[in-house]
Amino acid sequence: MRWSTMHIPTLRDDPADAGAPSHRLLLRAGYIRQLMAGHYSLLPLGQRVRLKVMEIIREEMDRIGGQEILMPVMHPAELWQTSGRWDVMGEEMFRLKDRRGADLALGMTHEEVISSLAHELESYRELPQIWYQIQTKLRDEPRPKAGLMRTREFTMKDSYSFDLDQAGLDAAFLAHRDAYIRIFERLSIPAIPADASSGSMGGSDSTEFICPSPSGEDLFILCPECGYAANIEKATSRLAAIDDSAERAVALPAPEPFATPGVRTIEDLAVKYQAAADRQIKTLVYFLDGVLTLVLLRGDHALNEQKLLDATGAKEIRPAQPEEIRGALGALPGSLGAVGTLSSKVADHPVIADEALRGRRGMFTGANVDDTHLRGVDVERDIGVGRWADLREVGVGDACVNCGHGLEVERGIEVGHIFKLGYKYSDAMDIRVSGPDGKPVKPIMGCYGIGVERAMATIVEVHHDDKGIIWPVAVAPFQVVLVIAQQEDLAVAEAGLEAYQALLDAGVDVIVDDRAVRAGVKFSDAELVGIPFRVTIGKRGLAAGTAELTDRAAGSTDAVPLEDLIKHVREAIAGHRYGGEDE
Repeated sequence: MRWSTMHIPTLRDDPADAGAPSHRLLLRAGYIRQLMAGHYSLLPLGQRVRLKVMEIIREEMDRIGGQEILMPVMHPAELWQTSGRWDVMGEEMFRLKDRRGADLALGMTHEEVISSLAHELESYRELPQIWYQIQTKLRDEPRPKAGLMRTREFTMKDSYSFDLDQAGLDAAFLAHRDAYIRIFERLSIPAIPADASSGSMGGSDSTEFICPSPSGEDLFILCPECGYAANIEKATSRLAAIDDSAERAVALPAPEPFATPGVRTIEDLAVKYQAAADRQIKTLVYFLDGVLTLVLLRGDHALNEQKLLDATGAKEIRPAQPEEIRGALGALPGSLGAVGTLSSKVADHPVIADEALRGRRGMFTGANVDDTHLRGVDVERDIGVGRWADLREVGVGDACVNCGHGLEVERGIEVGHIFKLGYKYSDAMDIRVSGPDGKPVKPIMGCYGIGVERAMATIVEVHHDDKGIIWPVAVAPFQVVLVIAQQEDLAVAEAGLEAYQALLDAGVDVIVDDRAVRAGVKFSDAELVGIPFRVTIGKRGLAAGTAELTDRAAGSTDAVPLEDLIKHVREAIAGHRYGGEDE
């Protein structure tokens, strides 16, 4: 390939509206162009990288027995209505009607479609199955941003496993986990497997693969001692023991009200009335699927809303507004509580409490009367908790649930997610096969996803410097760029083209920069575009019988004999291969 004829529209300056390094550099280096918010065209260099990422994914999926298929992007509404997710997906799903008025959806995921295909499985002897596709997905993101990191149209590898029993699902899940580890190693993405919430996907266990990055949108918890990792929506930690012996010794027979004028926050009550935050009950009011619900946490803990959704199975959640709260409880935020002895209204609303409150006595909480609180609250005696759950958000320094070491909170990019779906879709879509005894049995399912363009962007987030992108060899658009330093010199140009052809014949993925521009421009573009190795053929080196071989990542340049150029280039490429591609 010749640079002079390939479309590589590099930009001199950073685009004004590009913040994340990957967004900025992929635009500047001529890999992508934006059509509209959340929709990008991949230019020739971008498509070459995308295809290489896809090929690595495909190889590892084939290695675990995956069979590649391709499913439609447009789906009939009936499938989603049958699964119960037509309404759950809300505004993020693109919906339309055809000319006959039939409701349709543009696929943001394919569990429903794969389930319809699974109806053709007849016998347990056909299990296990792993089917995968690499297909376009569409999601009406409210705030697409960061270039390829969060878009409305993207390519996803999604695979689905069907097994006879839980042991089979566990094996498929582990096989995918191992495959993902190999994929991200080959992509040079330092992804960390982390416990995660299953969200609207349903099912039981799920694992995210998170790449630490300041550009990431996800927060995850990491233990530097034992390696425990979890998305903040799923993370747990050990609770420090609290000595409440003094409160137990002077336990009140019933909660005692006291005036607290002007108290509106946990801190106000702690400072003015010596009620430590860990001895307060924080009362939050939410509507869960339209039902006003009291959510209780310790005063020094924060709620994680995803944990609340997971604990209750609610499909819709929103905080109650002040006027709604007053109408239901008789007071405004700042004086709220769930003690049922003072207002019969409280008993009308479900109460869910965080596990950190279980067994606590001598606590403080609002009295559901403005400017009034209660002391001496015994949680299990005075509050009708309908459900206990882990609701609190883990914070920096909390004790690791496994080893007790202080936890860290990091920002990261979710580059993959694997789920144990269980029987959610087998039940909803009525998938059955004939079992060993001839009776119908339900296959148990898993699903597993990787975003292709997001993986591309993540590689750039990890591998770049102030000069541009530094692609790993495995996914670079080309392994080598051969720069003809003096294009106007016929001898140099001829030698450069001869070296280029020799590299091509040797199987090297190479592009020759044969443009009639200064060598400095070529060098700058090569660094910006991020091709791992640069071979420079110039007048001085040609006279000495040498070429320059530059390693983009190391920043080193060596003079090598022209007759040994292929040998040195091959050795350089082999030395930079990641994850044992040639093994």
